[in-house]
Amino acid sequence: MRLHRNLVFAVIDTLNAIFNENKYADKEIAKALKRDKRWGSRDRSFIAETTYDIVRWKRLYAEIADVKQPFSRPNLFRLFAVWATLRGIELPDWKQLEETPTRRIKGRFDELNQTRKYRESIPDWLDELGVEELGEEKWTKELAALNQQAPVVLRANTLKNNKKSLQQSLFEEHIETHTIKGYTDALELDERANVFSTQAFKNGLFEVQDASSQLVAEFLEVEPGMRVVDTCAGAGGKSLHLAALMENKGQVIALDIYENKLKELKRRAKRAKAHNIDTRTIDTTKVVKKLYGTADRVLIDAPCSGLGVLSRNPDAKWKLQPEFIDNIRKTQAEILDRYSKIVKEDGKMVYATCSILPSENQKQVEAFLQREAGKDFRLLNQKIVLAHESGYDGFYMALLEKTKS
Repeated sequence: MRLHRNLVFAVIDTLNAIFNENKYADKEIAKALKRDKRWGSRDRSFIAETTYDIVRWKRLYAEIADVKQPFSRPNLFRLFAVWATLRGIELPDWKQLEETPTRRIKGRFDELNQTRKYRESIPDWLDELGVEELGEEKWTKELAALNQQAPVVLRANTLKNNKKSLQQSLFEEHIETHTIKGYTDALELDERANVFSTQAFKNGLFEVQDASSQLVAEFLEVEPGMRVVDTCAGAGGKSLHLAALMENKGQVIALDIYENKLKELKRRAKRAKAHNIDTRTIDTTKVVKKLYGTADRVLIDAPCSGLGVLSRNPDAKWKLQPEFIDNIRKTQAEILDRYSKIVKEDGKMVYATCSILPSENQKQVEAFLQREAGKDFRLLNQKIVLAHESGYDGFYMALLEKTKS
């Protein structure tokens, strides 16, 4: 591979924003990819994948390069030199990459690879928490899986087509996919590609949604004609899936505290031809209280640590702090207590997270069932999805039923 100066400089600038200015990797990479219209798909792929790689392995590379944050520009080039050397890429004769100790880099890598927190590039506190919650063996396997690049998975929009016809439409646009056993409407790309530029996407034939995430709406056991409330809808990936499962019959009420996310959901719903979604911003407590006891189904896709999706958001492990995990557990309990009141008698509720920590998942549900707010609920089923077992995001979902009091 021959390195091009303008592409490498784009990577360095993006890393500076992510590491030193605490910006989000996905947004900074998206911004970087628009810098030069002459860049082709291979150029953009180099910038995105190299940046994500260095973000993912920041601790390991920083230890090898012997640099510490905040990273100066020469430090960032040293991180890049480590990345390139470990991939067997010949470094060009640039002043920024002079005197790169290739042999020492490889020796240091072999040495650090013996210790999990360096090998998997993770903060000490998070490594300790993972062991405490999952045990040494499971945590070691899960970390390794979460450090793999996430596959691109699509969900066929059954309001407009099915999995088979979507596969054919994409094939005609030179994008090859394969089905995934056990996932009703999912297609996985054989090779990474910009699916958002396809006519199939513009026509609303699919959404990009990880395979594990696609399990959640199905777990809620919705039927056409029901009243369903998605309480933490965000930009609405699961609301759209619910609308499709309900065949546009009945009502999906999508709630969120962020109005801008619901605006994005409206745009997506229009493209998908999902007509039964009603968005409501939670700007006062009345919005939720008006819904108490009215829904056949309630989805609580709760805010969480996001540890199950590190493969697609590798910068999250550097942004997370122990206090955040403590606070998010309290928030989850409060949300469960409040939003469970929306379920009517004989109705059902799913509590879901994209976390792999039992303290955010099954232990939250156990605690809820012991509290006053959960006394009329019973646990029907739960699913623990770990990345090293499924090959997709880590997820948790629990199906609960409200019994007659």
